[in-house]
Amino acid sequence: MPAVSAVSATMQALVILDPNRLEIQEVPVPTPGANEVLARVRAVSICGTDAHLIRGDYPGFWPPSFPFTPGHEWAGEIAALGPGAERFGWAVGDRVAGTSHDACGVCRECVEGRYNLCENYGREGLHRQYGHNVQGADATYVVQGVKTIFALPDGLSFEDGALIDPASIALHVANRGGITPGDTVAITGAGAIGLLAGDAARIRGAGRVIVVGRGYRLVKAAAMGFETVNTAAGDAVGALRAMTGGLGADVVLECAGVPELIQGALAMLHRGGRCATVGIPTVGVEIAMQRLVLDELELVGSRASAGEMRRVMPHVEQGRMRVRELVTHRFALADYAQALATFNDRSSGAIKILVAP
Repeated sequence: MPAVSAVSATMQALVILDPNRLEIQEVPVPTPGANEVLARVRAVSICGTDAHLIRGDYPGFWPPSFPFTPGHEWAGEIAALGPGAERFGWAVGDRVAGTSHDACGVCRECVEGRYNLCENYGREGLHRQYGHNVQGADATYVVQGVKTIFALPDGLSFEDGALIDPASIALHVANRGGITPGDTVAITGAGAIGLLAGDAARIRGAGRVIVVGRGYRLVKAAAMGFETVNTAAGDAVGALRAMTGGLGADVVLECAGVPELIQGALAMLHRGGRCATVGIPTVGVEIAMQRLVLDELELVGSRASAGEMRRVMPHVEQGRMRVRELVTHRFALADYAQALATFNDRSSGAIKILVAP
C-alpha cells in the first residue's frame, strides 16, 4: 500500500480559543513525524476531562496554553505514515483506535509497564498526552505516535472504537481495585466510566456490583442489571451497608471525583477493603485517616490505562463491556458547541456523546 492516501491540505478542527470560548476553524492538516501516523478521525467521544479542560479547570496544565484542540477518545483509519511507522506493521487504510499517553518508553515506570506514569511527562520530545498537553482528535485528522494506536477488530465499528479508551480506563481502575472472584464491589458515580467499571468488575469476577449515584444515570445502571443506591434518597453509606449485612464492600471503585463521594467511598468499605479512585476532584478532599489506619483500608489512584487497550477489545467485541449501550447522542463536529452543552446538561439524558468530524 502507498504511504499516503488522498489527503486535503486543510481540515476542520475544534479550537478552544480561551476557557469557554470555542469555534470550528479550517486549519492545515498536520504532518506525521518519525514513528507517527496521520489518521482520518471517523468518531470521537466527549470525555469529562474534555469538559473540564474547555472550562479552564486545569490552568497551565491541561492544556499548557490556548488556543488548543482537545479530544482523545477516537477511532479512524490511517491516512499517511510518518518515517519509520511502516516498520511497526502499519499501513495506510488500517482501522485503528487511539489512546492518549505517548510515553518516553525508557524511564523506570515505562520499562516496568506503567507508561501512564511516565517520569518524563510533558517533556518536549519525550512525552505527549494527546488532547491534554498536545493537540487532540477533535478534528478531521489527527497525528499520533505508533505506541498509541491499536488495530480495531473487524467486529467493532468506528463508534465502538471511539469508546475503547474509556473502556480501557474502566478496566484499569478495576485492576487497580484488585477485585477477586466473589467480591462485593461498589461503584460511586454512574457516568460512563462508572457504568463501564461495573462491567469491568464483572469481568474480574465480582459477585455483586452496586452502583451509587442518582438520576437517569442510576436508572441506566439498574437497566444494565446492577444493584443501585440512590444518593438523592439520603444516607448512601447506610444504604450500602444495609445491603451488605452491615459489612460494607470489599472494593469500591470511585468514578465521580466528587469530594463527598470520595469520602463516602471509604466509609462504604469493609475492614481491610480497597478503594481505587479514577475521578479527579478539582478541590481538596478531607480523608478520615484514623479509620484508614485502624481498619487497614487501602486508597489507590488509577490514572488512564496501562496496557488495557488491547485487553479490553475482546470484551467489547463479545459484549461483556457494553460500550454501545452508553451512547445517547451523536453530533457533527460543526455542532460541537451544542454537543458540549448537551454533555454538560444533567437534564439532557446524556451519558456518552459521539462526534463525527
